[in-house]
Amino acid sequence: MKRVRWWTWLGVLLLAGVAHAADPNKVIRTVFEAADDGFDMVRTQNYYSGWVADAIFETLLTYDYLARPAKLVPRTAEAMPVVSDHGKTYTFRIKQGIFFTPDPVFKGQKRELTAQDYVYAIKRLMDPANRSPSAGFVEGKIVGLDALAAKAKKTGHFDYDTPVAGLRALDRSTLQIRLNAPDANFSYVLAYGGLAAVAREVIEAYGLQSGQHPVGTGPYLLKQYVPRSKIVLEANPDYRGFVWHFAPSDDPDDAQIVKDMQGKTMPQVGRVDIAIIEEEQSRWLAFQEGKIDFDKLPQLAAPDVLAGDTLKPQYVSQGLRLVRMIEPEVTYTLFNMQDPIVGGVTKEKIALRRAIAMVYSVADEIVLLRRGQASKAHMIVPAGVVGHDPSYRTSISYDPGLANRLLDHFGYQRGAEGYRSLPDGKPLMLKIQTEAGASAKLVSEIWKRGLDQIGVRVEFVVSNFADNVKAATECKLMMWGSAWHADFPEGENFVQLLYGPNAGRGNHSCYRSPRFDALYRKALALPPGQARNQVYAQMSRQMEADTVWSLHVSRVRNWLVRPWVLGFKKHPIMQSDWQYLDVNIDLKKLGVEKH
Repeated sequence: MKRVRWWTWLGVLLLAGVAHAADPNKVIRTVFEAADDGFDMVRTQNYYSGWVADAIFETLLTYDYLARPAKLVPRTAEAMPVVSDHGKTYTFRIKQGIFFTPDPVFKGQKRELTAQDYVYAIKRLMDPANRSPSAGFVEGKIVGLDALAAKAKKTGHFDYDTPVAGLRALDRSTLQIRLNAPDANFSYVLAYGGLAAVAREVIEAYGLQSGQHPVGTGPYLLKQYVPRSKIVLEANPDYRGFVWHFAPSDDPDDAQIVKDMQGKTMPQVGRVDIAIIEEEQSRWLAFQEGKIDFDKLPQLAAPDVLAGDTLKPQYVSQGLRLVRMIEPEVTYTLFNMQDPIVGGVTKEKIALRRAIAMVYSVADEIVLLRRGQASKAHMIVPAGVVGHDPSYRTSISYDPGLANRLLDHFGYQRGAEGYRSLPDGKPLMLKIQTEAGASAKLVSEIWKRGLDQIGVRVEFVVSNFADNVKAATECKLMMWGSAWHADFPEGENFVQLLYGPNAGRGNHSCYRSPRFDALYRKALALPPGQARNQVYAQMSRQMEADTVWSLHVSRVRNWLVRPWVLGFKKHPIMQSDWQYLDVNIDLKKLGVEKH
């Protein structure tokens, strides 16, 4: 009995030591190039929201920090799930002793994380009142969950207390999820931020404001929030902590990372200051002035900073480190398939979209905007994601001459001023939604040059990123330039963006195609492998046939890292990385004084 007490007490001491590892003097100053949209990831898919939310909330699973290709590991789960019933049942044991950040809602009591919190969090995705853009991650997958959502649509009330056969807390620490059919990607889904645990009493207390009042169990908490301007995170003093212990991959840079970080109690960084600076020139100036500790190299600065894929000597002499990666992403301009001008599936509407897509010069974008730091995207599934075919080539090429002939053939006649009208004689005017900033302006210029060649008028409507996302989810934008970064490293995460039932929920083109949807269901019914990948290629062809997107590029990201930031390696999937880093305070002090 004494021995049990001794080890229990030692465990408490060790946990306390880990929980207080963060040093308030260790501060990371970084920047986002666009605004967040609050931190309730059930209600948004904003990339920057997810970056912050991943540091505040915790999923059952996450990714090994160094492993490449990306590898799942437990987060709040004690171990990887026990998968039974031929791949249809997942059983997790939740670690005990994990607590939510103190909040007045808890009335002074410590609130422990339980399996029921994950049951509630997953149900929230299917509550019609939330209009979750991430509902497709679980829709149709969990036994009984769709029936509960369907009942809510009829009654106007989602009953969170109604048991769901496929989503059960067997006890405080045991979660069981039963699927309608085996799903090779379901473990990846469980690592996505929209399925992170939240406390029901917090969500019910703050309602629609819960996105501005996040309460999680993760390594950081929200200390200050000035929407579209500034975000400050502080290390969560109640966080259980962990020991940095990751094995190096084949990347030669991993050896130094392991040397700098191995065995440290985490997090080390006590505060993260995030500035929202949308203009590239302003971000680059802030970095040069020493106000930012690491950031993506602005594209406009690439010719001055890079010599091929290495830093020029003057930047090496500053001790800067370059971390390069090809983003597992695609950028594109979407067409709203419900729009009265560019939407629809009649031949003349498809011809209009095809002609528009054929006059956007991706080559100009790569040279003028990306400064060579990008490659042309050919299919929906990008390089670095399972399902990508490196030999695939898009059927939509840059060809203004053919675009003109196509419009002529389908009755888009030119008027006296050289601009075209619709086949019924009504004016043809495109409205492309965009954001402020030099990059967006350059994309608009590329569009304008191309559209002038085919006699199509265009108006560029400038708004901010967060508002454009909101309008896109409501199917209100005619055209909009967007991007999708992998939430998990398999093609499903990209093709679901065009799946009909996801219209307005990630499917911002509001595209509904029986042919595409049938291919989507066929792909998901196949195990990972060549047969499934071939269906993904067919889906890309179908998207091109309907011309739902004008595909642009996948970007090369060049991260510049100050010498005092230790442990930095950008993960292809996991966004938040502050909990894996350290700061050499003495080196930082010397570096800041130089500026």
